[in-house]
Amino acid sequence: MNLIIKKFSELSSDELYEIFRVRIAVFVVEQDCSYHELDDLDQTAYHFFYEENGKILAFLRLLYQNLPEGQVKIGRVLTMQRGQGLGLKIMQDAIQFTKQNLNAEYIRVEAQVSARGFYEKLGFKQSSNEYKIDSIPHIEMIYQLND
Repeated sequence: MNLIIKKFSELSSDELYEIFRVRIAVFVVEQDCSYHELDDLDQTAYHFFYEENGKILAFLRLLYQNLPEGQVKIGRVLTMQRGQGLGLKIMQDAIQFTKQNLNAEYIRVEAQVSARGFYEKLGFKQSSNEYKIDSIPHIEMIYQLND
């Protein structure tokens, strides 16, 4: 299993296809949520994924451009093999990458309420009231990088 971190322009067509395949499988099909998966943000993001034999086992997208100063945003966090710690591992990788490579003060996530405990384990703190995105309850959570 290999961790791969690439900007959009560095992704191969096969990698991009696999990224969209797993994101649609989880966020559209599994969660029965009709929304625009292709949101014009991938082009200005880092794409983190664990890959094995051409298949993505875990993925996230780290947005670092066109955001308020000092902020990066992580989204589209998923694992294809749940219960093995891959979600936690890829989030830790993204936090470490941000600390080492980006001039950011904090990381923001729009977390599904059901995933609050997952993000709290990583040190994220709730920073908003509950709201809905595509009928799914969410909260904003912040991870301070300069504590």
